[in-house]
Amino acid sequence: MLLDTPLWRQTPPAAFPVCLGFLALGVAWQHAVDILPWVSEDMSNLLLAAATGYFLWFFGFYLAKITARPSVLLEDMRTPPARAGIAAMAMSMMLLALALLPFNLYVPQVWWTGVTLQIVASAIVLYAIWQDPPEKRHFSTFQYLTFVGPVIGPFTGVPLGYIWQSYWLIIASLIAYVIVTIGIFATLKRDPIPKGLRPSITIFLAPICMFALGFNALGYQDIFAYFYWASNIAAVILLIMTPWMMRGGYTPVWGAFTFPIAAYLNVQLVALANGYGTIALVGTYVAMAIGTPVIFYMVYRTVMEWVTGDLAKKSHAASA
Repeated sequence: MLLDTPLWRQTPPAAFPVCLGFLALGVAWQHAVDILPWVSEDMSNLLLAAATGYFLWFFGFYLAKITARPSVLLEDMRTPPARAGIAAMAMSMMLLALALLPFNLYVPQVWWTGVTLQIVASAIVLYAIWQDPPEKRHFSTFQYLTFVGPVIGPFTGVPLGYIWQSYWLIIASLIAYVIVTIGIFATLKRDPIPKGLRPSITIFLAPICMFALGFNALGYQDIFAYFYWASNIAAVILLIMTPWMMRGGYTPVWGAFTFPIAAYLNVQLVALANGYGTIALVGTYVAMAIGTPVIFYMVYRTVMEWVTGDLAKKSHAASA
């Protein structure tokens, strides 16, 4: 069946959280080559290449969409998941720089592009929130991607020598994290989470893992340890809550499952490399066993629903 609107004109921001999770999974498997003897370099490179192509595919189409009609970007900002999607796009660009680091391919340029996109995304989301009626303004876990997203910067920034820039990126992210977390708990006291948005609770895990990885990159091992143990506690709680989060059935918000799981896998691998032993090894295999098939499923389903136009309809994406 032919669609009334070309696919590229209705590319939804909902695709980018899955892109982010897929790239993070690829980075984790690449890192695992140096830690787990059974992980082959060819396999990890293939996975990372697929994740890179997947992201660039959607990024190219979304860029064409907003080039054709720039105002469509603000129209896409009507819902919190879409706003998180735009932030995930910027985070994916910064993560792409990390993926390219071993190959030394335009890494500084890609990194700065990601940082710039993250700042622009935050400004656009702030404007969109300001335009909302007061009764619709509230905190949500989606805002972690928007305002805490710069925490991903030090992963590549430190190896590139951008030490002070990475330090201030993580400090700014930490301040935003505290503000958003307080706001979320205040909001939850008033408004229960709708069934369809329950998977977004998983995003709670992502910033904890990102801070662990960021402070590890900067050499703050004591702070890494704090966030590492906090990530384990959060992961166990969220695993127990999974049936409750899935009770509303599939929606594009299930993309929220991908990046937190991949981030947790990356944290476990770093902990394993740092000598955390059995607990980190168990965490690594559990995260791999759960995260890899879950992310592959979401990668497949996102493509299939994009091709049919269902992803744009379900996520209420605007068309150029």
